[in-house]
Amino acid sequence: MLEALNAAARDFFRPRMLGLVLWPLLGSLLLWGGLLYYFWHSLAQWLQHLAAVWYLPRWVGEAVLRWLSQFGLALAALLMVPALVHGTALLITAIVAMPVMVREVTRRDYPQLEARHGGSFAGATWNALASTFAYLLLWLLTLPLWLLGFPAAVLPVLLNGWLNDRLFRYDALSGHASREEYRLLSRRAGGRFFLLGCIAAAIQLVPLLNLITPVYSGLSFIHFACTELARLRLAPAAAPVRPRRI
Repeated sequence: MLEALNAAARDFFRPRMLGLVLWPLLGSLLLWGGLLYYFWHSLAQWLQHLAAVWYLPRWVGEAVLRWLSQFGLALAALLMVPALVHGTALLITAIVAMPVMVREVTRRDYPQLEARHGGSFAGATWNALASTFAYLLLWLLTLPLWLLGFPAAVLPVLLNGWLNDRLFRYDALSGHASREEYRLLSRRAGGRFFLLGCIAAAIQLVPLLNLITPVYSGLSFIHFACTELARLRLAPAAAPVRPRRI
């Protein structure tokens, strides 16, 4: 796992990978920032209308109700937008950038690894969309736990680690592992894949570093998955295959 993280750091600074770094996150920021800007007034009015149904204007007054609606909307945005931006950036990376990254890494570092195409682009797209939706739903359901202190420090790592695992494991293996190999690797190394996702999630919490983590996380999963797949195909007594450096 450490070897995969080191190999990802090495590959990250190659020109092709640097070209993939910023646009998933910037695209996600532009998307959600634009939607929030466009729908902010409508959402605030909807909250005021919802409160009016419960006769709150009679108790607190129109001005206070308007302020509460704006404050509630700002609080909801503060809690949800980071998860939306992060999840969308990973989704863009998984669907668009990962195929490019897999081709580059396997061509250069794992040329001996036979491609058995157990997955497909349609499967990768479905996996990415379903995983991102489940991640956002889990984030929403666990928001009350953030008030308990310790869970607020652990939950982002666990949730983001789970999403990293679900997104990048499939993408890293779908082109080279058969379906049976994918299932076997998931059973044998599933815990280590999840741990790798959590390590990437911890890095994603560091300011500025979170700008580069979607691509770095994808690279680390590619190296780890290819190494594990190569080991699976070797005889049990054979030495582990290491990436070929150039």
